[in-house]
Amino acid sequence: MPRKPSSLVEGVHLAAKLADLKEDHYRVLLAVSAVTELLIDKGLLTREELERKAESLERELNGLISASLHPMA
Repeated sequence: MPRKPSSLVEGVHLAAKLADLKEDHYRVLLAVSAVTELLIDKGLLTREELERKAESLERELNGLISASLHPMA
């Protein structure tokens, strides 16, 4: 079944939005990386502290996700 023109236009718009999100994601990641490197270079934190914090936040997030997917009755 052929697609409707409006579906094609919607697909193009969706692809453009995705490209914009990817660009935004790249810029945020670049800024976070730069700030992280500056903090490490200035001796305000170590890579080990950063890794421990990231692991802690990941465990916390996984716990929240698990709890929301499997609420207690």
